[in-house]
Amino acid sequence: MKRRSFLWNSGGGLGGVAMAQMLTREALGKPRPELNGGLHHPAKVKRVIQLFMTGGASPMDTFDYKPALEKLHGQKLGPKEKPEGFTAMPGALLKSPFEFKQHGESGRWVSSVFPHQAKWVDEMGFLMAMKSKTNVHGPGTYMMNSGFLLPGFPCLGAWTSYALGNLTDNLPTFVVLPDAKGLPYNQRGPFSSGFLPAVHQGTVIKAGGSNPVPDLFASQRFDFATPAAERDGLALLRQINESHATGRPDDTRLESRIRSYELAAKMQLSAPEAFDLTKETELTRKTYGLDDAVTEDFGKRCLLARRLCERGTRFVQVWSGPQGAVKNWDNHGSISKELPPIAASVDKPIAALIEDLKGRGLFEDTLLVWTTEFGRTPFAQGGDGRDHNGGTFVTWMAGAGIKAGSSYGQSDEWGYQTLEGTTYCYDLHATILHLMGIDHERLTFLQNGIDRRLTDVHGQVVHDILA
Repeated sequence: MKRRSFLWNSGGGLGGVAMAQMLTREALGKPRPELNGGLHHPAKVKRVIQLFMTGGASPMDTFDYKPALEKLHGQKLGPKEKPEGFTAMPGALLKSPFEFKQHGESGRWVSSVFPHQAKWVDEMGFLMAMKSKTNVHGPGTYMMNSGFLLPGFPCLGAWTSYALGNLTDNLPTFVVLPDAKGLPYNQRGPFSSGFLPAVHQGTVIKAGGSNPVPDLFASQRFDFATPAAERDGLALLRQINESHATGRPDDTRLESRIRSYELAAKMQLSAPEAFDLTKETELTRKTYGLDDAVTEDFGKRCLLARRLCERGTRFVQVWSGPQGAVKNWDNHGSISKELPPIAASVDKPIAALIEDLKGRGLFEDTLLVWTTEFGRTPFAQGGDGRDHNGGTFVTWMAGAGIKAGSSYGQSDEWGYQTLEGTTYCYDLHATILHLMGIDHERLTFLQNGIDRRLTDVHGQVVHDILA
């Protein structure tokens, strides 16, 4: 008898073996590994909510105040700086059209486009000199999620799922909430499991639709889809799967599909309640901006992220903006006209999410991450637009393990390149994994003879922003 057949006969597949092991641990009263404080060292973070601004959010118009741009507005950078534009020739230096003020005890400068987030800067830790190896959206989005410029590599959420497992058996471990206007650059590539087992890929939930999880329940048109018929169908499917798996012991897709069906069966009970935002109070819904067309979509997904994390989802991604040249953070045409609408759509919901997590005691073991794929140029493109710039951008984190009101790194006086304390995606990922109790150098997976890491051969934990 082959190994796969033995496992099927003895435990209903690898999923059955895992279930049996889990039940044995619980029966003995032993803690489950995913709850015991981390994989390599004690964890401070149990779950992560990642807020990704698609298109390249402009740092000097949001969080990176540059008074030098006001003094040099309209002047050209000299030949020494060798300015480069990605989609057009570089224009003159462009001051921010938005007013900046200092906020909180930390005195963090924040643009007027973020009045709600500005109230919470004392809870945040800022990476002020993030840098990318590219100024192209597709590779940049891959890099910020998987650590590589090319497709085929697991993203942060998939690595987290692989390393720590699930917190609940009734909901997906890694959930993706894309913008209602469409998927980000690379479509589903940024939430891929790459060469990791397929079960670790992100589960896409369409929060804006009437049916967030497609095909979870049989259509009412099919009156033959009774519970008895479902049991018979699953029994037959198990026989077919066993036969298929016997000849393909190295293909993880079937086991992933089996696990997805098992999860779907459990979600028939758990998902309707988790996705039902009407269970929230009117005040909560209003705080997230569900009563306003501008903030309704992103607010709904932020609220759903909190509900999912509260119920045991390990990693949630909330995306702002689809791929393309409009309705995202890719403000080539006009910073003054294009940035305010997209900023307004996320500002109030993000502030509400922070307040809600704190009020429910989830801030103590939840990490909130705000980022984008790269920044934008300090010089104008066309009228008052800004071009792509991988030279510097801003990321902030808040919640468990973060030193409140801290910052690390600095860009140059124009916001064109990093000046000191440069951090790449590798350092961000190493820091997030560290907070989750994982040593990024020890989290590996053998692929084509190489011990692959999320951080490749790079990465340092940024202790300066850690509590």
